[in-house]
Order: sequence, then C-alpha cells, then structure tokens
Amino acid sequence: MESANIAKENITRAMSAFEKSHKKQIEQFSRALDSLKSLQTRFVLEDSANTNGITLRAQSPLSAQEKALILESAKMLKPWRKGPFFIEDLKIDSEWQSFIKFNLLAPFLDLQEKEVLDIGCNNGYYLFEMLKFKPKSLCGFDPSALFMAQFEFINFFAKSAISYYPLGIEHVRDFCTAFGKKFDCAFLLGVLYHRSDPIASLKNLSFCLKSGGEAYIDSLIIESDEEICLCPKHSYAKMSNVYFIPSIPALQGWCERAGFRDFEILSIKQTTTQEQRKSEWIDGMSLDSFLQADESATIEGYAPPIRGYFRVKKK
Repeated sequence: MESANIAKENITRAMSAFEKSHKKQIEQFSRALDSLKSLQTRFVLEDSANTNGITLRAQSPLSAQEKALILESAKMLKPWRKGPFFIEDLKIDSEWQSFIKFNLLAPFLDLQEKEVLDIGCNNGYYLFEMLKFKPKSLCGFDPSALFMAQFEFINFFAKSAISYYPLGIEHVRDFCTAFGKKFDCAFLLGVLYHRSDPIASLKNLSFCLKSGGEAYIDSLIIESDEEICLCPKHSYAKMSNVYFIPSIPALQGWCERAGFRDFEILSIKQTTTQEQRKSEWIDGMSLDSFLQADESATIEGYAPPIRGYFRVKKK
C-alpha cells in the first residue's frame, strides 16, 4: 500500500511538472480545441478493415463555416507528424503515412478484449486504428503538449474511450504500481533508439505487462550478425536524440535481459520518402533533407534508416 501511495505521488508530481513546463503551449492549444465546441454536427469513426488513414464522417452535412472552423483549428495544431486523418473532405496529410506501419503490424495483432498500452503514442493514430480490433481498453503515453492536443482534437470527433496521459516510458512503473494495473499488450514504436538507456526502457516495458503479455517493438536497426550497435557521434538523419541503433542480435539480447522471451522478427523495412515526407501540414524538413541525394546514406554518412518490427512475450 505504501509503495502504491509513493507511486501515486510520483505520477502526480510528473503530471504537475508537465503542466507547469508546458503552460503556454497548453493555453495556446486549448484555444484551438475550444473553438470546436460550437460544432453541432456529430461524427462517426469509420471502422474499415483496409484503411489508408483515420476517417471521420459527419452524420449531417457540414456548413462552409463549420468546415472552415475545423480547418483553422487543425492548422493551429501543426506540425502533424502521424496520420493521415480525414474529417469529411478535409485531409490532414501528415509527414508520416502511418497506415503503412500499422498495416504491416495488423495481421499479427490479436487485441480483442485485451488491455493495451501504447508508449510514445504521438497523437494516438495507432490507438485509433486499434479500435477496430475491439480491445477492452486502450491507453496512450506521450509527454508532448502538442501530441496530446492533436489527440484531443481527433477524439473530439471520434468520441472514443481511449485514455491519454502526458507521461513517458520512465513513468510506466509508477503508473502501474499506483493504479494496480498491468496490460495484456504494449507497443513501443519508434521510441527505443531515442532512449539513452534502452535496456532500462525495455525493463519498464516488461514491467507493465501481465505474465505472458505481448510487446510489439519497432526500432531502427543496423545490418550485422554481431551483437553491436551504431552510436551516432552527434546525430543520425539530423536527429540529435538517437543514442543506440542495435543490430537484431543486440536487440534480442537486450530483450532477454529485460525479461522477454520468444523474440520474433515480423518485418524488416527501409524507410522511404513515400512513407515519410514533407507536406503542408508540417513545418521544416523531412526525410529527403536528411539523406544524401541518392538516398544511399544519411546526411552524416551513416547507412540509411532501416526499421525492424518485432514481437516478444514477457517471461
């Protein structure tokens, strides 16, 4: 009981610190979200087995004024990294074509009546996709005011029961301890190489799962049969927060140290400019600016980004 109380205090402090450090952003994004309250039209989230994005349909025709309001609110929440989202005839054409990754993972997923956690969930794109699998519950973690506001924007229309917390993987243990919660399935997509202690992060991932629970991991990898990692000196593809890019044997070893078994390779795929590219919905550059002209290497001279998709089970 004492450990649960301490964990609750830690989570409360983390949430308070987030609100304090992101106060201006939260106020700015709240204005975009508050403007939606004047909309009277109800929306339905399309439940399609084959989707190239999240689609929300109005149950009655939208006026030109309502369409303009939705567009303006969405633009106030740029940049949109994950998507795309379709709200009637508005397309939020995100930097990442996230359906490519989700459609790759979908054939392996069994989420019906499962309690699911997505760590580093961005704006909740994959969580909205997971709704079609009829899980018992969906929960997302990401300590970003922008991503949380984008989630709230989409969920204004979707009206889902997804829970979203502005927390990181470092808060998983306290969260699970505070609420006596364990999950059947967890996702860690595009997070691990951003962590300076990847084994500790994998141990946190393992901690949040029930015995025998599944985790899906997506990570940049290097091609080698050795148990080695690329440790970029300054940046990788202009990302300064990339610390370790493992070979598959190295990642498997990390997972075993963290308490996982049954390491499965689901897919190996090079990231292309068809999947990640600049659009009017982001500010700044995208993948084509982070690679050399022939796309044979990153701008720093490293091998171009290759992603591995893996499934593991908790021991």
